[in-house]
Amino acid sequence: MTDHSEKARAYFLEGYNCAQSVFLAFHEELGLEQAAAARMASSFGGGMGRLREVCGAVSGMFLVLGMRCGYSDPADDAGKKLQYERVQLLARRFQEQHGSILCRDLLGLDHASDDPTPSARTTDYYKERPCADCITDAAGILAELLETWT
Repeated sequence: MTDHSEKARAYFLEGYNCAQSVFLAFHEELGLEQAAAARMASSFGGGMGRLREVCGAVSGMFLVLGMRCGYSDPADDAGKKLQYERVQLLARRFQEQHGSILCRDLLGLDHASDDPTPSARTTDYYKERPCADCITDAAGILAELLETWT
């Protein structure tokens, strides 16, 4: 387990959402204050605000990737292509380990969105959900690939 993986898991166990947990594991090296990083990623938990779409851990990977390796010139077609290749590789690696990048699939839900009220973080919550492992793996995949990209 990488240092980033351990940090991401610890943030999740503190109560941060999946996206925040992955993003916060990298916030210092991105030059972001913890509170600002937490706010930036706050909308992506629960598969985008509990819509149960793309897993927050995956979204967190993409946020970090954009900060570290993203393009800023809208005319940079080569930069866009490279960024999208990297996004797809990250998604593929996560999906290989977990079977999907969709929150609802990972949680075994038969419906799309949920009530916006977050679930209480209880012992049962952590036992029943794969989220801590997804977060840990996402941060590890990202850390490993960032080493080769930067």
